[in-house]
Amino acid sequence: MLQIFSKEFNSFLNSLIAYVVVGVFLLAIGLLMWVFPDSSVLDYGYADMSTLFSLGPYVFVFLIPAITMRSFSEEKKGGTMELLFTKPLTDLDIIAGKFLACFALVLLALLPTLVYYYSLYTLGNPKGNLDTPGVIGSYIGLAMLAAAFCAIGVMASSLSANQIVAFILGAFLCYLTFAAFDALSALDVWGTRALTVKQLGLLFHYDSMSRGLIDSRDLVYFGSVIFLALSVTKLILGSRQW
Repeated sequence: MLQIFSKEFNSFLNSLIAYVVVGVFLLAIGLLMWVFPDSSVLDYGYADMSTLFSLGPYVFVFLIPAITMRSFSEEKKGGTMELLFTKPLTDLDIIAGKFLACFALVLLALLPTLVYYYSLYTLGNPKGNLDTPGVIGSYIGLAMLAAAFCAIGVMASSLSANQIVAFILGAFLCYLTFAAFDALSALDVWGTRALTVKQLGLLFHYDSMSRGLIDSRDLVYFGSVIFLALSVTKLILGSRQW
């Protein structure tokens, strides 16, 4: 697994992908947090990082599938899948290595946003007037959400040899699992089961963690989504129908 992780992560760093991903993410979030008047913290009158944590997931919906789309699609298109699976590695080692490499790149993109936290911490009146526990919980929630998106994106990549198709499918599935259940729960047909439908989506559990309360049920949910997506990927690759 570590061999695959190292190979994949180094390939990101040796190409433009890592730098484009980090640059686009920081530029998009930076503009939303500091420049655009509708979401700028400078216009709020108080120190708050809600812009990052409320809009970040929607940036991830497109950014993460752009990272994961090459995971298996490139191997299929280049005809190197057979060679990859002849190595002394299990299917799980290969899948986990590629998943962790994508996730590590997303965390690398998140790391510079700590500068935003420090800036708001300093700008607060008085200094430090910022909901630090809420920020920590939101960062953990955003990291877990990114991990779930990475797993879904890797699964989408295993379904097609075309990277564009893998990107579109990954973005669609990420958005579907994130926001669709919350929208469905608003329909009148569910009655008392509306909350249950809402809890099936990533948004409900992400919002829960963003309040600064790290609940084991939310962690189990994210872990289950990641496990399910990677298990489906294993089934797809195990069929050897490339």
